[in-house]
Amino acid sequence: MGDGQVLDIEEIFPTLQGEGPYVGWPAVFVRLGGCNLTCEFCDTEFENFKPLSLDAVLERVNQFASVQGKRISELVVITGGEPLRQPIAPLCEALLEQDYLVQIETNGTLYRPLPYGVDIICSPKSTKGHYHPIREDLLERVSAFKFIISAQQPDYAIVQEVGQSLLDIPVYVQPMDEGDAVLNAANLSRCLQLSMEEGYRLSLQTHKMLGIP
Repeated sequence: MGDGQVLDIEEIFPTLQGEGPYVGWPAVFVRLGGCNLTCEFCDTEFENFKPLSLDAVLERVNQFASVQGKRISELVVITGGEPLRQPIAPLCEALLEQDYLVQIETNGTLYRPLPYGVDIICSPKSTKGHYHPIREDLLERVSAFKFIISAQQPDYAIVQEVGQSLLDIPVYVQPMDEGDAVLNAANLSRCLQLSMEEGYRLSLQTHKMLGIP
């Protein structure tokens, strides 16, 4: 898919990171288009993407990261869809050179060489009771796992072993948003149970609570 000088971009926007290890950090999100999975519960739009040059992406990131000439966002989150469908290494390298903290959010089924210093958060996805295997070449680079939890869906009711124990990778559990207050309350309760019984860290979609992107 090219050399990374042009990327399929869904949107670029400033916000607060709402989930996982960097929750609450001011951030610029770079959402890439397309995904290699079709999760029924996905609440993200990633199919209205347009090609954008690397220089244009960096220009927008720098614009959104600053207020009145002062950088207020040190974190850039590259997400999707599935960002590792595209050659994002040049974007990561350019951002690191500008002293940004770069976080990737991936489903773990694809791999591309990325510069060291990139923080990789993996959110595994399941089909028919089993999580898709995490690429071994990606696994050693994962900073944290984020498991989406549903009390009603057997595929997502537990945290399965995908390699996190062997490498002592932190695990976050996050309630699935199923668009129903009763179901969502049960999902949160299940996450609380898993956190208290298994020692997992709780992740909430705080951006939805705050009504921000």
